[in-house]
Amino acid sequence: MMLSQPTLRERGAALLEQLHGSGSAQALRADMEGLCPDFVEMSIEWALGGVMARPGLDLITRELVVIASCVTLGHPVTQLRAHVHAALAAGATREQIIESILQLMFYAGGASVRNALVHCRDLLAVQTDSVDVAG
Repeated sequence: MMLSQPTLRERGAALLEQLHGSGSAQALRADMEGLCPDFVEMSIEWALGGVMARPGLDLITRELVVIASCVTLGHPVTQLRAHVHAALAAGATREQIIESILQLMFYAGGASVRNALVHCRDLLAVQTDSVDVAG
């Protein structure tokens, strides 16, 4: 008997829960209720099930790439915080996240790097590595 492969939606929903905790899909749905519920379904199916769950990169690397994108853009604070949380949930260390952000000093600018560190200070305080995030 051959077992069926999970759908993109099922893979995405499982990954959302793994990285952002139980209830995260419901919170995302509530946030978009009456505005654009399709955004939630697209995010779960396409972004998580279709891209984040692909083979080729581990979850920590994928989350560090997304964090770098958020820092470079400079304005998606909610997404930056969500992906720092997800990176920690995937097993990234505080030092890996801070170093990934610091790597962008030349590319995204000091202000973007400082703001990212400050916006995530409370999340990064969960672990105690040797890198200081004082801003």
